[in-house]
Amino acid sequence: MSVIVVTGTDTEIGKTVFSAGLVQALNATYWKPVQSGQEEETDSQIVARLSGCPALPEGYLLQLPASPHLSAEAEGVEIDSTTLDLPDVEGLLVAEGAGGLMVPLNRQELYLDLIARWRAPVILCARTKLGTINHTLLSLKALRDAGCPVVGVAFIGNAQPEVEQTICQFGGVSHLGRLPVIDGLGRAASGGTGCAALAQAFGDTINLDLIREAL
Repeated sequence: MSVIVVTGTDTEIGKTVFSAGLVQALNATYWKPVQSGQEEETDSQIVARLSGCPALPEGYLLQLPASPHLSAEAEGVEIDSTTLDLPDVEGLLVAEGAGGLMVPLNRQELYLDLIARWRAPVILCARTKLGTINHTLLSLKALRDAGCPVVGVAFIGNAQPEVEQTICQFGGVSHLGRLPVIDGLGRAASGGTGCAALAQAFGDTINLDLIREAL
């Protein structure tokens, strides 16, 4: 089994859509260890719908849209990270984190601690909006300080070539491409066989060769 971890510099930056594109492109299985908040769809349901590939059940499925430790406490439970070992699947597993790296799982551990324990290659998703240089470089430092192998940064949003180049230069990291915002990815617009618009955009903009080399 091969594993790649998708994490982000923050919440709501598009890493679930990126994960769906990656799962679809590499015919992988998706896993979300902790889902905090259930609105119209969970992240697992979104990825399965957009990719047409299987998604495993979440390790923890929590109702409150908040940090995992707060969501768990609201339900009277504590997230036990020892139950979140990477599941065995045939082929490639894409595991997506929640929020950013420094999000607490419980009162003792951060999500970064779990990712570091997995020792799997990591893709860092970053928005291209103002503030991304600071957020992304801090996230890269945190990953490296924890001993996590970083594949590169995947940008999401409108093109900002100078900003993207600055991050890769100072971060000493590969530029994996930039996925634009794609309209029409809502539930009504995409069937269970996958989303052609996402597949086309992902294939046109993301350097899959660099990602495959890390596996």
